[in-house]
Amino acid sequence: MTTLLVIAKEPRPGRVKTRLTPPYTPDEAAALAEAALADTLHAVRAMPVARRVLALDGRPGPWLPPGFDVLPQGTGDLDERLANAFARCTGPTVLLGMDTPQVTAGLLAPVLADDAWRACDAWFGPAADGGFWTLGLADPRPELLRGVPMSTPRTGEHQRARLSAAGLTVRELPGLRDVDTAPDVPRVAAAAPHSRFAALAARLAR
Repeated sequence: MTTLLVIAKEPRPGRVKTRLTPPYTPDEAAALAEAALADTLHAVRAMPVARRVLALDGRPGPWLPPGFDVLPQGTGDLDERLANAFARCTGPTVLLGMDTPQVTAGLLAPVLADDAWRACDAWFGPAADGGFWTLGLADPRPELLRGVPMSTPRTGEHQRARLSAAGLTVRELPGLRDVDTAPDVPRVAAAAPHSRFAALAARLAR
Protein backbone atom coordinates (compact mmCIF):
# COMPACT_ATOMS: atom_id res chain seq x y z
CA MET A 1 0.00 0.00 0.00
CA THR A 2 2.75 2.42 -1.03
CA THR A 3 2.30 6.16 -1.51
CA LEU A 4 4.25 7.93 -4.24
CA LEU A 5 5.02 11.51 -3.24
CA VAL A 6 6.20 14.06 -5.82
CA ILE A 7 7.53 17.42 -4.65
CA ALA A 8 7.52 20.20 -7.24
CA LYS A 9 7.30 23.89 -8.00
CA GLU A 10 4.75 25.32 -10.39
CA PRO A 11 6.79 25.69 -13.63
CA ARG A 12 6.62 29.46 -14.02
CA PRO A 13 9.34 31.55 -15.74
CA GLY A 14 11.81 32.99 -13.27
CA ARG A 15 10.78 30.57 -10.48
CA VAL A 16 12.13 27.26 -11.73
CA LYS A 17 15.35 26.04 -13.31
CA THR A 18 17.00 29.42 -13.01
CA ARG A 19 20.43 27.80 -13.37
CA LEU A 20 19.53 26.93 -16.97
CA THR A 21 19.52 30.65 -17.76
CA PRO A 22 21.60 31.34 -19.78
CA PRO A 23 21.81 29.78 -22.32
CA TYR A 24 18.07 29.09 -22.08
CA THR A 25 15.64 31.95 -21.61
CA PRO A 26 13.44 31.98 -18.49
CA ASP A 27 10.47 30.88 -20.63
CA GLU A 28 12.47 28.00 -22.12
CA ALA A 29 13.76 26.94 -18.71
CA ALA A 30 10.19 26.92 -17.38
CA ALA A 31 9.03 24.90 -20.38
CA LEU A 32 11.76 22.33 -19.74
CA ALA A 33 10.72 22.17 -16.08
CA GLU A 34 7.10 21.66 -17.09
CA ALA A 35 8.03 18.87 -19.50
CA ALA A 36 10.12 17.13 -16.84
CA LEU A 37 7.32 17.45 -14.30
CA ALA A 38 4.70 16.16 -16.74
CA ASP A 39 6.89 13.16 -17.61
CA THR A 40 7.37 12.38 -13.92
CA LEU A 41 3.69 12.70 -13.04
CA HIS A 42 2.52 10.56 -15.96
CA ALA A 43 5.08 7.89 -15.04
CA VAL A 44 3.84 7.94 -11.44
CA ARG A 45 0.23 7.74 -12.59
CA ALA A 46 0.99 4.46 -14.36
CA MET A 47 2.59 2.86 -11.30
CA PRO A 48 0.65 0.42 -9.07
CA VAL A 49 0.42 2.36 -5.79
CA ALA A 50 -2.27 3.06 -3.22
CA ARG A 51 -1.97 6.85 -3.31
CA ARG A 52 -0.32 9.53 -5.44
CA VAL A 53 0.48 12.86 -3.78
CA LEU A 54 1.83 16.08 -5.29
CA ALA A 55 3.32 18.48 -2.74
CA LEU A 56 3.20 21.65 -4.80
CA ASP A 57 4.66 25.12 -4.42
CA GLY A 58 2.21 27.07 -6.55
CA ARG A 59 -0.93 26.17 -8.44
CA PRO A 60 -1.77 23.09 -10.54
CA GLY A 61 -1.83 23.51 -14.31
CA PRO A 62 -2.73 21.49 -17.42
CA TRP A 63 0.43 19.44 -16.86
CA LEU A 64 -1.21 17.68 -13.89
CA PRO A 65 -2.91 14.37 -14.80
CA PRO A 66 -5.86 13.11 -12.76
CA GLY A 67 -5.40 10.82 -9.79
CA PHE A 68 -3.22 12.99 -7.53
CA ASP A 69 -3.92 14.46 -4.12
CA VAL A 70 -2.46 17.98 -4.35
CA LEU A 71 -1.12 19.42 -1.09
CA PRO A 72 0.64 22.76 -0.52
CA GLN A 73 4.31 22.51 0.39
CA GLY A 74 4.14 25.13 3.10
CA THR A 75 7.05 27.31 4.15
CA GLY A 76 10.60 26.81 5.31
CA ASP A 77 13.78 25.45 3.78
CA LEU A 78 13.67 22.40 1.54
CA ASP A 79 14.41 19.96 4.36
CA GLU A 80 11.43 21.31 6.31
CA ARG A 81 9.14 21.15 3.28
CA LEU A 82 10.19 17.57 2.54
CA ALA A 83 9.65 16.63 6.17
CA ASN A 84 6.19 18.20 6.15
CA ALA A 85 5.28 16.34 2.96
CA PHE A 86 6.29 13.00 4.50
CA ALA A 87 4.37 13.88 7.67
CA ARG A 88 1.14 14.01 5.67
CA CYS A 89 1.56 10.45 4.40
CA THR A 90 1.05 7.14 6.14
CA GLY A 91 2.59 3.77 5.47
CA PRO A 92 5.46 3.19 3.03
CA THR A 93 6.10 6.41 1.12
CA VAL A 94 8.45 7.06 -1.80
CA LEU A 95 9.56 10.60 -2.63
CA LEU A 96 10.41 11.83 -6.12
CA GLY A 97 11.33 15.29 -7.39
CA MET A 98 10.57 17.00 -10.69
CA ASP A 99 14.15 16.88 -11.98
CA THR A 100 14.37 13.31 -13.31
CA PRO A 101 12.03 12.85 -16.30
CA GLN A 102 13.85 9.58 -17.05
CA VAL A 103 12.08 7.89 -14.10
CA THR A 104 10.14 4.80 -15.13
CA ALA A 105 8.13 2.09 -13.46
CA GLY A 106 11.02 -0.24 -14.19
CA LEU A 107 13.46 1.87 -12.20
CA LEU A 108 11.10 1.91 -9.23
CA ALA A 109 10.03 -1.72 -9.59
CA PRO A 110 12.13 -2.90 -6.61
CA VAL A 111 10.42 -0.34 -4.37
CA LEU A 112 6.96 -1.31 -5.58
CA ALA A 113 7.42 -5.08 -5.42
CA ASP A 114 5.42 -7.14 -2.95
CA ASP A 115 8.53 -7.75 -0.85
CA ALA A 116 9.92 -4.22 -1.15
CA TRP A 117 9.72 -3.51 2.56
CA ARG A 118 10.59 -6.96 3.85
CA ALA A 119 13.64 -6.50 6.11
CA CYS A 120 13.97 -3.01 4.66
CA ASP A 121 13.24 0.36 6.26
CA ALA A 122 14.32 2.74 3.51
CA TRP A 123 15.21 3.01 -0.17
CA PHE A 124 17.76 5.54 -1.41
CA GLY A 125 18.51 6.65 -4.97
CA PRO A 126 21.65 8.81 -5.29
CA ALA A 127 21.88 11.63 -7.82
CA ALA A 128 24.93 12.51 -9.91
CA ASP A 129 25.16 15.98 -8.34
CA GLY A 130 25.64 14.54 -4.86
CA GLY A 131 22.00 14.71 -3.84
CA PHE A 132 19.33 12.06 -4.16
CA TRP A 133 16.55 11.52 -6.68
CA THR A 134 14.38 9.27 -4.54
CA LEU A 135 13.91 8.45 -0.90
CA GLY A 136 11.55 5.77 0.33
CA LEU A 137 10.60 5.30 3.97
CA ALA A 138 8.61 2.41 5.39
CA ASP A 139 7.62 4.75 8.22
CA PRO A 140 7.55 8.36 6.90
CA ARG A 141 9.12 10.03 9.94
CA PRO A 142 9.72 13.73 9.24
CA GLU A 143 12.65 13.94 11.67
CA LEU A 144 14.66 11.82 9.24
CA LEU A 145 14.82 14.84 6.91
CA ARG A 146 14.72 17.89 9.15
CA GLY A 147 18.15 19.49 9.49
CA VAL A 148 19.73 17.67 6.52
CA PRO A 149 21.59 20.32 4.45
CA MET A 150 19.95 20.42 1.04
CA SER A 151 21.22 21.48 -2.40
CA THR A 152 24.88 20.79 -1.65
CA PRO A 153 27.32 18.31 -3.23
CA ARG A 154 27.08 16.23 -0.02
CA THR A 155 23.31 16.25 0.50
CA GLY A 156 22.99 12.60 -0.44
CA GLU A 157 25.84 11.65 1.87
CA HIS A 158 24.25 13.51 4.77
CA GLN A 159 20.80 12.04 4.13
CA ARG A 160 22.18 8.52 3.81
CA ALA A 161 24.09 8.99 7.07
CA ARG A 162 20.92 10.20 8.79
CA LEU A 163 19.13 6.99 7.80
CA SER A 164 21.99 4.83 9.03
CA ALA A 165 22.26 6.75 12.29
CA ALA A 166 18.57 6.04 12.91
CA GLY A 167 19.33 2.32 12.66
CA LEU A 168 17.44 1.83 9.41
CA THR A 169 18.13 -0.95 6.94
CA VAL A 170 18.62 0.85 3.62
CA ARG A 171 18.56 -0.53 0.10
CA GLU A 172 19.87 1.46 -2.85
CA LEU A 173 18.53 2.15 -6.31
CA PRO A 174 20.64 3.09 -9.36
CA GLY A 175 21.97 6.62 -9.56
CA LEU A 176 20.34 9.17 -11.88
CA ARG A 177 21.23 12.62 -13.16
CA ASP A 178 19.06 15.59 -12.18
CA VAL A 179 18.35 18.48 -14.52
CA ASP A 180 20.20 21.26 -12.70
CA THR A 181 22.37 23.01 -15.28
CA ALA A 182 22.37 23.43 -19.06
CA PRO A 183 24.85 20.56 -19.69
CA ASP A 184 22.43 18.23 -17.88
CA VAL A 185 19.66 18.85 -20.42
CA PRO A 186 21.02 16.79 -23.36
CA ARG A 187 22.35 14.09 -21.04
CA VAL A 188 18.99 13.56 -19.34
CA ALA A 189 17.18 13.80 -22.67
CA ALA A 190 19.38 11.01 -24.02
CA ALA A 191 18.42 8.85 -21.03
CA ALA A 192 14.72 9.41 -21.79
CA PRO A 193 14.59 9.63 -25.59
CA HIS A 194 10.82 9.21 -25.90
CA SER A 195 9.89 11.72 -23.22
CA ARG A 196 8.26 15.13 -23.48
CA PHE A 197 11.46 16.51 -22.02
CA ALA A 198 13.63 15.00 -24.77
CA ALA A 199 11.32 16.26 -27.52
CA LEU A 200 11.45 19.79 -26.14
CA ALA A 201 15.19 19.64 -25.52
CA ALA A 202 15.71 18.69 -29.16
CA ARG A 203 13.68 21.70 -30.30
CA LEU A 204 15.64 24.00 -28.01
CA ALA A 205 19.03 22.39 -28.68
CA ARG A 206 21.91 24.65 -27.68
